[in-house]
Amino acid sequence: MTEFLHAPGFLGTNANFAADMTLILSILVGLTFTFGAWLAKRAQGIEAKYTKTDPQFQKAKQLFRQHRWVQTAGAVINIILVLWLMILPYRDFVLRDSGGPRESLFYVITTAHAVIGFFAFVFGNFVVLRGNNLMIPALKFNNYKPFMRIAYVSYILTTLLGIWVYLYWFTVSAKPPEFG
Repeated sequence: MTEFLHAPGFLGTNANFAADMTLILSILVGLTFTFGAWLAKRAQGIEAKYTKTDPQFQKAKQLFRQHRWVQTAGAVINIILVLWLMILPYRDFVLRDSGGPRESLFYVITTAHAVIGFFAFVFGNFVVLRGNNLMIPALKFNNYKPFMRIAYVSYILTTLLGIWVYLYWFTVSAKPPEFG
């Protein structure tokens, strides 16, 4: 499996297969979260138009359920990506400086991505746990909208920074990370 992940990538950069796969999957997770946000927005529009007794109001409840499942699926995929494919490269190429030293921008953008990503990861998973009623009563809240918006914006910002990290690491850097 390691040989497969460390094989040359498929996007035509200096990246390996794992880095290319991480980039594509991260973008897909961002699109998944965006689709989920759209479902919630659509449900809110229906709720605003109809009363709770109107049959159309049930459509909003259905859309909110779909929103919850879409966001949960995106969060689970993101957990796998972060724990499996992101932490080790950060440890190896930034903290341990394997193959370094490199330009300071390499460390700055990667660390900014990691710090904002850590917040998005922890906060986003907190919101998902709460949305699935898996949170202790003391940490529950009723007004989801601001929490979800913060989680969504921080995830999209992290994704954009991740794209920048990928481009810098594998197309700009004079000493791109080499795996294995």
